[in-house]
Amino acid sequence: MVSLKTPICNFGWIAKDFQLLGVDNEYWNLEKIKGKNGLVVMFICNHCPYVKAIMSRLVSDIYELKKYGINTIAISSNDVINYPDDSFENMRILSEENHFDFPYVYDETQEIAKKYDAICTPDFFGFNSKLELQYRGRFDSTGREKAGPNNRRDLFEAMKLISTSQQGPTQQQASIGCSIKWKEENI
Repeated sequence: MVSLKTPICNFGWIAKDFQLLGVDNEYWNLEKIKGKNGLVVMFICNHCPYVKAIMSRLVSDIYELKKYGINTIAISSNDVINYPDDSFENMRILSEENHFDFPYVYDETQEIAKKYDAICTPDFFGFNSKLELQYRGRFDSTGREKAGPNNRRDLFEAMKLISTSQQGPTQQQASIGCSIKWKEENI
């Protein structure tokens, strides 16, 4: 497992569209998923210990963000041949077990991960209503640790701010996680 950090936010960068199949057997794109006040595009996978560590908090925060007009989509781009835990069927199981109320889609060609310059899992991209990037940072201050009483909910607070001001915080902490597992032809 290689731990990587994401780059700083490229404010104003416009979200790249996609057409990806979700575990709900529907195809999803930006127009279908964007929220009234913004959108979180996150790159996750099933096997990453960083993703596993935040899963229950992640699902809860995303559910709460819907109240602010923020929708979310999760994209898995990992090579499933070398990482079978990340297979489409296992994505479906993870989604069901964790009661995802957001689409979980598969980027089989890894084209979307490349377009977004996704680095690791988890990698969070927070967009305003015009789909301009306003947040690229960590989920919260705990990383892989158990959330304590002083846990700072970075993604949640940033998206809440974006929902009202359409601008993200100027101070952002990089996300850290496992590297995207690229297919040989995409390295």
